[in-house]
Amino acid sequence: MSAEIRRGSDRFTERTQGRLTRHAFSFGPHYDPERLAFGPMVCHDDHLLGPGTGFEDHPHEGLEIVSWVVSGSLVHTDGTGASTTLRTGECGVLSTGAGVRHSEVAGAEPTRFIQVWLTPDPDADPDAETSPGPRHATASLDALAVPGAGPVRAVGEGGPLSVAVRGAALDVARLGAGETLTLPDAAKVHAFVTTGGLVRSSLAEPVAAGDAFCLSDTSGAVVTAAVPTEILIWSFTESTESTEPTAP
Repeated sequence: MSAEIRRGSDRFTERTQGRLTRHAFSFGPHYDPERLAFGPMVCHDDHLLGPGTGFEDHPHEGLEIVSWVVSGSLVHTDGTGASTTLRTGECGVLSTGAGVRHSEVAGAEPTRFIQVWLTPDPDADPDAETSPGPRHATASLDALAVPGAGPVRAVGEGGPLSVAVRGAALDVARLGAGETLTLPDAAKVHAFVTTGGLVRSSLAEPVAAGDAFCLSDTSGAVVTAAVPTEILIWSFTESTESTEPTAP
């Protein structure tokens, strides 16, 4: 049983024209042997984009890519030229299969989004290896994830979206000031505070936006919002560690 708080200030920071990215795990030139993965999660990035900027056409393969828009809008364009716009409170899942090209660019306003890369299980989805191409699906949780609603499932069993990772789930919780939340019991839990903050608890000193809990084999962990707060909670029922991802 272990509980680690990873502060946003400790993330690897990358700045380019019109973009600020904070990497939670080793990525490209940023390397830390202690931060390669957390279960199947090999990338957890916090991106802030200026209007019309972002990631132009680039390739991926062998990943489940999950994006959550915190604010603004994100235009996703695949290799065929088909575009989908994700707005605040919307989630997108890209299953890359054997390979895909795509771009991700902010709309007309500054945009912040969280992106997670998961290493898929070859046998988790019967169609994963036989599918002729990648898949992209989206869902809006903006009207469902409200104070008092508790965690709302976005990805995984019972949710509108799926990934080819056995036992993986993403819940979104938006808490009012003073509201408490019990984190799920699982082999591994990654709880990231996108906005707001949490009061001091048995897990840690006060937690701010950009900070994350990394819990292994814990149960009954409770957090309390100091102010209106949004939390993205990944849970993994299996604790296999993945390896370092390949930078795009």
